[in-house]
Amino acid sequence: MNDAERPNPPSTSQEEGGTFEDLPLHPKIRQGIRELGYRSPTPIQRRTIPDAVGGRDLIGTAQTGTGKTAAFLLPILERLLDQPTGRILALALTPTRELAIQAEDFLHKLGRHTRLRGAAVYGGVGMGDQERALRGGAEIIVATPGRLLDHMSRGYVRFQDVRIVVLDEADRMLDMGFLPDVRRILSELPRQRQTMLFSATMPPEVVRLAKDFLVDPKTVQVGPTTAAAVGVSHLALPVPAHLKTDLLVELLHDETMTSVLVFVRTKHRADRVARQLEHSGVPASIIHGDRSQGQRIRALEGFREGRSRILVATDIAARGIDVEGVSHVVNYDVPHEADIYIHRVGRTARAKKLGDAFTLVAPEEEEDFLRIEQLIGFTIRRATIPGFTYNRAAPERREMFRGPRGGGRGPPRGRGRGGPPPRDRSGRRPSSGRRRPDASPGRDRRPTW
Repeated sequence: MNDAERPNPPSTSQEEGGTFEDLPLHPKIRQGIRELGYRSPTPIQRRTIPDAVGGRDLIGTAQTGTGKTAAFLLPILERLLDQPTGRILALALTPTRELAIQAEDFLHKLGRHTRLRGAAVYGGVGMGDQERALRGGAEIIVATPGRLLDHMSRGYVRFQDVRIVVLDEADRMLDMGFLPDVRRILSELPRQRQTMLFSATMPPEVVRLAKDFLVDPKTVQVGPTTAAAVGVSHLALPVPAHLKTDLLVELLHDETMTSVLVFVRTKHRADRVARQLEHSGVPASIIHGDRSQGQRIRALEGFREGRSRILVATDIAARGIDVEGVSHVVNYDVPHEADIYIHRVGRTARAKKLGDAFTLVAPEEEEDFLRIEQLIGFTIRRATIPGFTYNRAAPERREMFRGPRGGGRGPPRGRGRGGPPPRDRSGRRPSSGRRRPDASPGRDRRPTW
């Protein structure tokens, strides 16, 4: 599901106000909720489900981890419960394949006592099973925009019976460049429909999208969208960039870090950090956009089931990991965009539990970190790890030489723009008297990262 947000466990707080029994949901749907062990709706669920069941267009904004997915899945099940099956009745668009898979899985659990079927449509796998679902094998489709357009181009997708449309993680779809695709898909859907848009933030482009495609929507905002998740303890750990991996290894020796998400900026760095952890005796799984779908699923399942204690991820996973009980989030890199910090740390302290968010801050990242503190509205406490040596020098980098045209490695082969240097009468090239840089003592050390 969308940020993998599930209904929260029972709560006695007055703000939560009642149970799922108080909402206009069929007993078959309530039974699915009970079997999952949930009783009390979150504020976003309580404030949106009645209007959604009534068929009204909705805009729901709430921070990550507050239950937005169930806020639209439950009304979909309720509204379609008695509808004829065998045709597409509801469509939910979501930005990543992880979210599509998780939403479909959660839909199956919530609707296990109904006749309604769901299917996930996403890239990176074969199209055969998805084609059968789109031809009439499922009533509720959860899809990524790009793969759905691929199917639509083949001519067998029929949307004439669609009654409900959901735009899930709309701001994330904007970040990933999907809004043009979303607009193309929405233009192909019946005009008479219910449309719900859910998002953690509402940038101007998403506001325009809502104005163009929603009719007199009810807007529900739960809490400030710039606030970090409740229950997260934040800590900044200043450290030179070249010592980040060493400090991360030191942190991971703490046995209380039982389920750790490590966020990095790039796919290359995710691979590199995971290799360095492995080399230090700390095994870690990896998830990023260049991993195959099978690799990503295995990494998530291993992390979710506790076989892997550490998962190194890029921001593609910041809103796509459905894992309860993440004890710690570690920001190996400070994100350039402050709101990404909110989504990262929202992976812990879910379902009213507590969690810790550590951020490794290099001197050159201080400006980005200050913007995060300005966004969330408080100063994050800074600390150092006792016994860790922070003043170790960075490894020297191997000296680089460029050829006459500014490319290539190694010393220039010719003089100026000419060819190789002239040979002497014996046929040997004269020696310059210089030693090659990679033969010099201390010059052949490569940086550790």
